[in-house]
Amino acid sequence: MKKIFVFVLASIALVSFRQDKPAYQLYNLNGSKVRFSKMIVQLAKADIILFGEMHDNPICHWMELQVSKELSKEYPLVMAAEMFETDLQLMLDELMAEQIREKDFESQARLWPNYKTDYKPLLKFALDNKIRMVASNVPRRYAAMVSSGGLEVLEGLSGEAKQLLPPLPIPYVDSLPGYKSISSAIGGHGPAHIAKAQALKDATMAWNIVKNHKEGGKSIHFNGTYHSENFEGIVWYLNHYAPQLKVMTIASITMDTLQKPDESEYKKADFLLVVPSDMTKTY
Repeated sequence: MKKIFVFVLASIALVSFRQDKPAYQLYNLNGSKVRFSKMIVQLAKADIILFGEMHDNPICHWMELQVSKELSKEYPLVMAAEMFETDLQLMLDELMAEQIREKDFESQARLWPNYKTDYKPLLKFALDNKIRMVASNVPRRYAAMVSSGGLEVLEGLSGEAKQLLPPLPIPYVDSLPGYKSISSAIGGHGPAHIAKAQALKDATMAWNIVKNHKEGGKSIHFNGTYHSENFEGIVWYLNHYAPQLKVMTIASITMDTLQKPDESEYKKADFLLVVPSDMTKTY
C-alpha cells in the first residue's frame, strides 16, 4: 500500500511539472483561440497591419519580429514604427544605405530608452533584409504645440516643417470614443487640446504608412496598442487617407491567466495577443 501511495504522489507531481506554461495566447475578433500560423494567413489578406504593442512587453516585441519575418517570406514588406519620428527619416535612410555608422545613428537619433532591447532587433531585421523602415510619428515638439494651442497652430509652421506632417488642415472628430475618453480623463486639469495632440500623432502615422505603402506588398506598423484599439485612432485616419486599402489590427493586453478575455477586450482588434500579467518587463 505504501508503494502505491508513493507512486500516486510521484504521478501527481510529474503531471504538475509537465503542465505547459505558454507565454501568450492569440484570440480572434470572435473570441476564439487562434494559432499563430492561422493569424498569418488572415493578416496576409490585408494591405496594412497595425501591431498594437505594450511598450514594455518582451512578448509583443518578439511577436512583432515573428510576424514581420513571416510576411516578408511571401510579400514585399515595408516596416514602420511610432518609435521613430518623421524628422529622423533621413538618418534612417542613410543607415539603410550604409552611408552612416550605426553608432552615429544611435547617438543622434533621439531613440527610446528601450531601443536596444525592443526596437533594435526590428531595425536589424529590416537592415539585413533590405526592408524599408519608415519613421512614422510626428516630431514631439509639434505634438506639444498642438496640446496647448490646438491643431490650428500648425498652419503657422514653415513649409519645411509642414513636410514632416500630414496635409493640413488635419481632420479631427472629437466624437470618437478614444478621443472623448482622453478629454474626459484630464477633466480640465491638463493641456487643453491633449486629445488633438493624440489625433496629430495618429494622423501623421497613418499618412506616412499610406505614403510609403507599395502596391501588391504589405505594410506593418508598430505602435502603442491604444493608437489602434477599437479600430479608431490610426485606423480612422488610414480609412480617411486611403479607404481602398484593407487594414487589419492586433491589440495586446495582459491577464492573470490566458483564458478567454471579456468581449470588450477581444473586440478591440482583429486579433488579440494576451500575455501573462507576471511576464518580465523590459523596463
